[in-house]
Amino acid sequence: MAQAHEEKATSTQYLCFLLAGEECAIGILRVREIIEYRTVTKVPAMPPWVRGVMNLRGGVVPVIDLAAKFRLQAGPVTNRTCIVIVEVALDGEPAVMGIVVDAVSQVLELSPVDIEPPPAFGTSVRADYLLGLGKFGDRFVLLLDIDRVLSEAELRRAASLESRDVEPAGDEIASGHGASA
Repeated sequence: MAQAHEEKATSTQYLCFLLAGEECAIGILRVREIIEYRTVTKVPAMPPWVRGVMNLRGGVVPVIDLAAKFRLQAGPVTNRTCIVIVEVALDGEPAVMGIVVDAVSQVLELSPVDIEPPPAFGTSVRADYLLGLGKFGDRFVLLLDIDRVLSEAELRRAASLESRDVEPAGDEIASGHGASA
C-alpha cells in the first residue's frame, strides 16, 4: 500500500491533445485554460507558425500553430479545434501564450516509470522539444517541453530571420542612406 501511495505522490498529470494526427501532451500545471478557437490577428514579419495575437480579457496573447512549427500537415479548423492557453518562462519571467491544437483528448496521469526518454529519431517532433514518451496502455504520447518549444531565444531568432527577409532596406535607413533629411 505504501508503494502505491508513493507512486501516486510522484505522478504528474498531462493534458493530451491531437496535433496533425500525433498525440502530444504538456504538464497540466502549465495549462491556464482551454478556449474555443477564435479569430487571431496576423502580425507582419512573423514566421508561419506564429498565427498572430488574440485578445484574452483585455490582454494580448501570442498564438502559436504547433503543427506548422513542427512542420506537420495542419488540418482545417473544426469545431474541435481549440487554443490551449499556457504559461511559459520567457527570460525567467512567466508569460502567457496560446497554442492551436486540433482537439483536446484527455488528462493523463503518468508516474516516472511510465515515461521513456525521448528517442533520437522516429518522431515527427524534434527530440530536443520532448521531455519523453509517456506510455499508457499500448500507446505512447509525446510529452512536450513547452518552455523549449516556446523559448524566447527561438521566438526572437524566428522573428529576426523573418524581418531580414521582409525588410532588406533596414540597414540603409539605420545608416542614413536613402533617408531624406
